[in-house]
Amino acid sequence: MKIYVGNLAYRTTDDEIRQEFEKYGSVNQVDIITDRETGRSKGFGFVEMLDNDEATAAIEALNGFNIGERTLRVNEARPKAPRTGGYGGGGRSRGDRERRY
Repeated sequence: MKIYVGNLAYRTTDDEIRQEFEKYGSVNQVDIITDRETGRSKGFGFVEMLDNDEATAAIEALNGFNIGERTLRVNEARPKAPRTGGYGGGGRSRGDRERRY
């Protein structure tokens, strides 16, 4: 199960998160999301646990838990919403373009 972990202090490490979640079972992966340009944490991340019962126990125990003086928000991750639009946009619409022959 993929678990969302929010309200992380910017200095929180993957290892700190892993240590807390491993108290409830086997952790497959920890990913703290960082800004592409600065490399700074965005204050949230994801934990993957293979056993759903262990993951549920971790969610129940760690939601509201304090790490680094911050109260964690922990719940089952929702699927990523599909992106709409695309191709950048901007400029004139098709109807506004000059016709060239």
